[in-house]
Amino acid sequence: MSNANVGTNWAGNLVYAARAVHEPRSLHELQDIVRRGRSLRVLGSRHSFNDIADTTGDQVSLAGMPRVFELDRAAATVTVDGGVRYGELCEPLHAAGFALHNLASLPHISVAGACATATHGSGDRNGNLATAVTAVELLRADGEVVTLSRAADPETFPGAVVGLGALGVVTRVTLRLEPTFQVRQDLYEDLPLAAVAEHFDEITALADSVSLFSEWRGPVFEEVWLKRRVEPGVEFEPPPTLHGATRATVPIHPIRRMPADACTEQLGVPGPWHERLPHFRMDHTPSAGAELQTEYLLPRRHAVDALIAIDGLRDRIAPLLQVSEVRTVAADDLWMSTAVGRESVALHFTWVPDWSSVCELLPALEAALEPFEPRPHWGKLSTMSPDAIRAAYPRLRDFTALVDRFDPNGTFRNDYVRRTLDR
Repeated sequence: MSNANVGTNWAGNLVYAARAVHEPRSLHELQDIVRRGRSLRVLGSRHSFNDIADTTGDQVSLAGMPRVFELDRAAATVTVDGGVRYGELCEPLHAAGFALHNLASLPHISVAGACATATHGSGDRNGNLATAVTAVELLRADGEVVTLSRAADPETFPGAVVGLGALGVVTRVTLRLEPTFQVRQDLYEDLPLAAVAEHFDEITALADSVSLFSEWRGPVFEEVWLKRRVEPGVEFEPPPTLHGATRATVPIHPIRRMPADACTEQLGVPGPWHERLPHFRMDHTPSAGAELQTEYLLPRRHAVDALIAIDGLRDRIAPLLQVSEVRTVAADDLWMSTAVGRESVALHFTWVPDWSSVCELLPALEAALEPFEPRPHWGKLSTMSPDAIRAAYPRLRDFTALVDRFDPNGTFRNDYVRRTLDR
């Protein structure tokens, strides 16, 4: 089935150039589409802000493919289809007594798409979402299905997980699980930048997931979100103040002008992991909707200097900013992960939907961050040069060789892949 009306991404800042979207209902139908295709990209949940999922050929949506939920209790893994979203997966996992180690801010994103772009949540000990992957099933351009696992393919598996859609269609993903758990969210308001600079490691270690939000209108983080696991039988009462910040007494949206209805429950009320780790509820529009997003991951050791550098640009940043978020991410071994080989800090910016102005600002922001070895998020907006991006990945040549091996005719190589990866 094809639909010529390909539309836009969820934020509306990008009109897809694809000729049509194919919506297969079976693996056999998907194989036929892929074998006949000359230029294909998989369209996930449309939550990328750049053209990583676009093509002048055809897009393929897996939303109509049969759902897969194969739970292996003995191995503590679950295998899911390439089109499922986290919000659809987490509730049955929790009901079965299991959980994922981490979640992103939005439950609306697809599992395969999030892993393919190294999308992440927060936590000093938490790797990005792709680090939960133990096996991936890929449909190559020749229509053959190949499975790579960490156990059986240790040499190539780390290159295939964060694949940027360039290796083939991810038809199944196997994820590592742990026993289900409860989480509480406690929020604080108005944490001075000076306190963050002095106590950064202490603050980011206060909870399993820590987010610092600022509008960069002054040297302050207007909100601090602490998501802690609730240990059975252990009483916990958060202190009334945190390095000058005060504990919130009413729910708050990350963008303070917006109502908190879309946010997961706060104020210390315990709940299942999948109803607290994301910032937003599955049944609400996430964030602001009409927005642009940029994010850079830097070595954690540069966190404080990078924040001070951003503060030096706040007069230019604040007029275009809806909110900025700071999180930490554990290091991993996935070749194209934005946290590969280094403990990282993620600096996220949600901008007003004015690309011409944001595009004019980004070179100055990126120049300020350049001494700190930034890696832009694969699915968000950046003006960094392809040479600078390529230089940030030690296994880039190994990855491009893997792409050439899986897709020698370049069926899945769109403009984004060519300009970003090709020398």
